[in-house]
Amino acid sequence: MESSAELPMVVSVDDHVIEPAHLFETWLPAKYRDRGPKALRAGIGQLEYIGGKYRISMDPDGPPTDWWIYEDLQFPYKRNIAAVGFDRDEMTLEGITRDEMRRGCWDPKARLEDMENNHVEASLCFPTFPRFCGQTFAEARDKEVALACVRAYNDWMVDEWCGDSGGRLIPLCLIPLWDVELAVAEIQRNAARGVRAVCFSEIPTYLGLPSIHTGYWDPFFAACEATGTVVCMHIGSSSQMPAASPDAPPAVQATLSFNNAMASMTDFLFSGVLVRFPRLKLAYSEGQMGWIPYALERADDVWREHRAWGGVRDLIPEPPSTYYYRQIYACFFRDKHGVASLDTVGVDNVTFETDYPHVDSTWPETKAVALDHVKGLPADVVYKIMRGNAIRMLELDLDRHLKSH
Repeated sequence: MESSAELPMVVSVDDHVIEPAHLFETWLPAKYRDRGPKALRAGIGQLEYIGGKYRISMDPDGPPTDWWIYEDLQFPYKRNIAAVGFDRDEMTLEGITRDEMRRGCWDPKARLEDMENNHVEASLCFPTFPRFCGQTFAEARDKEVALACVRAYNDWMVDEWCGDSGGRLIPLCLIPLWDVELAVAEIQRNAARGVRAVCFSEIPTYLGLPSIHTGYWDPFFAACEATGTVVCMHIGSSSQMPAASPDAPPAVQATLSFNNAMASMTDFLFSGVLVRFPRLKLAYSEGQMGWIPYALERADDVWREHRAWGGVRDLIPEPPSTYYYRQIYACFFRDKHGVASLDTVGVDNVTFETDYPHVDSTWPETKAVALDHVKGLPADVVYKIMRGNAIRMLELDLDRHLKSH
């Protein structure tokens, strides 16, 4: 088939939203507002990076910054997470206010305009203040308020952020990570109003939660399978990024960030979860895909040669790659090695992202970046990886007329 000179409009499965200052004041029930998150503008102190973690404090004499204050947590927004519109050397860890950000970071109408100018039709956005799977609320002491915050965030996400977008902003919701039965209830509540995506931790044990091997999460996975809800796991959703030396610069973590996705995927392939829930869908966000061919080769070799002593002889009846191709989606934005390995990564397993508004974002050059990656590929493959697979994964009401894809 002829390669496509034109690029279909992108469906991005990994972008981010900066929460508006009114979110909890508007959406949290009145009886919880005194104990819920509060938006504040205050000076920021010097940021320290020690042992792979950031330490930051308020400073009345520091640059103005927008914060969230919640229990003992002081959470500032930094330039690297609202980087679009800045020069590359200005995308730092300094504090930032919403006034300094590009408006599309936190305003849905402005976001749609930025998508329109970036060849993006639809976008799935991960949270910022709640962190990538709601760790902020899972770590809170008052779980009654935390549960109300999870629900308030989800209500805002569905009704305000996505509500007037005509389906172009795709809802991605949180669960109360600390209680699997409450998580099931929240999956069902959101699925009833059309939500088909939920945040989850790539490695729950790093958050002090049970592992996927224990069976604890099976009711959650069952609810996701039954409702067609995709389990979306962003790099860093375990509150820990891979590092080498404890005093290595953040660039080491940024380079190794795919390691968590690789570890998580291997965990799932050997867990039995995908055997027990054959229609469950997993999506790895911002993990890229060039590493997947060898990870699958190695997993299948281990299954073939080492399954008896490896503890999976009776747990995993087929080669692990079987479950990957059936149930797992990768995503990329800059990964030419991965594109060159599409036959092994799987043309039906690949999705695309723009990572707006983070430092890595391809905005506003997404079309040029994508075309550079897919040149020479057949048009039907380009369609799949730019939008078709995402539409199928998330059950989006787009392109219903294209029966052949």
